[in-house]
This record gives sequence, C-alpha cells and structure tokens, in this order.
Amino acid sequence: MFDSLTGRLGTVFDKLTRRGALSDGDVDAALREVRQALLEADVALPVTQDFIKQVRERAVGEEVVKSVAPGQMVVKIVNDCLVKTLGSETVDINLNAAPPASIMMVGLQGSGKTTTTAKLAKRLVERDKKKVLMASLDTRRPAAMEQLKVLGETINVPTLPIVEGQNPDGIAKRAMQSANLQGFDIILLDTAGRMHVDEALMTEVQAVHGVAQPIETLLVVDSLTGQDAVNVAEQFG
Repeated sequence: MFDSLTGRLGTVFDKLTRRGALSDGDVDAALREVRQALLEADVALPVTQDFIKQVRERAVGEEVVKSVAPGQMVVKIVNDCLVKTLGSETVDINLNAAPPASIMMVGLQGSGKTTTTAKLAKRLVERDKKKVLMASLDTRRPAAMEQLKVLGETINVPTLPIVEGQNPDGIAKRAMQSANLQGFDIILLDTAGRMHVDEALMTEVQAVHGVAQPIETLLVVDSLTGQDAVNVAEQFG
C-alpha cells in the first residue's frame, strides 16, 4: 500500500512549485491522488475521508521549511497523518494481573490463530520470562489440537493434554484449573475459527469468555482482509 501510495504521489509532488505556502489547488491535486490510492487499497471510505480532512487542514496555509520543497512538505504531512491514523504508540499486553491470567485468541477460519498463539507464547516466555500454558479449544478443525501440541513441542512451551469429547468451555475450565495448580503465569486459549455471522459459534466464544475471564481477547486477521476487518472486530466485540 505504502509503495503504491509513494509512486502515485510522486508525479503530483513533482508539479508543485517552491512557495511559502500551499494553495488550495495544490493540496486538492495531491489529495485526489491520496484518496484514490487509499480507496484502491480497500481502506474504508469513512477512514479515508477523515484522513483527507486531517491532511488538508494541516497542509493549507502551513509554512514550508525553507530548505524543503512544498511537495516534500506534503509528503511529510501525509506521513504524519498516516502514522496518527494507524497508531503512533505501541501498547503492550498488561501482564500484571493475578496469575493465571488468560489471553483468548479469536478470529475467522484460516486467519492464523494457532500459529500466532505459538509465536505469542514464545515471546512471553523469552522476553517477559513468563511461565506459559497453551490450550486448544478448537474441537471442529481436524488435527487442530495436535497442531498446537506440535508447535508447543517445537518452541518448548507446554500444552494442555487433549481429552476427547470435551466442549470448548469445558476445555477452558480444565485449562484454568491446570494452570492454577501448576503455577502458570499465562494461559493462551486458541479458539476455533468461525465466521462472524455464525451466531452459534459466536455464542460459544461468549461462553468461553465467561469461563476464562481473559485479560485480553486478541483478534487475529489476515493482512489482506481489508476494510471488512472492521466489521469482524465489531462482531467479536
């Protein structure tokens, strides 16, 4: 997206002449390209409109640093607004909760929850020095529990033993009990992938949430999902 945006804006920026301030026409010409590039990248229309408004308010009438061309100033303004829109600060997971603290992984089918669960577990163990237990609550996908077990063995993070026939909230309850008895700091609950329009499966997530009372619920989405990720996030709450 950013490479495409840079290329699309390059031609417009080259046309801007050196001056102390940018005229409305200069800004509008650049922002038309920005708007089109964002929409083609599947950025939601309300987000695009708000972004364009922010850039325009900053660009019109803003003094240009003497050593910098107006086009470069537009680039800086666009970059600053992109950073602000995407989030300029990194917020870590609050791990100060009384152990065992649970983190629930949710998302659509095939979004990469199980792999992400293992990556997060490895990070928590190696960087944060936490004792972590992983538990698969995916009773629907064939070999899903076995996949998490294999990943756990690969990264040396224990997984909850598999018991056939248990439902997801039952597994969550057993996982919390095991984590408490064995002195784990964090338990990662890898839930089954589900469509956000499937009411039965969404109810299942709510039941697991009620049992585990997670300190964080992390939504895993494919990077190519586009603006539908907003709808997915709203449904998962």
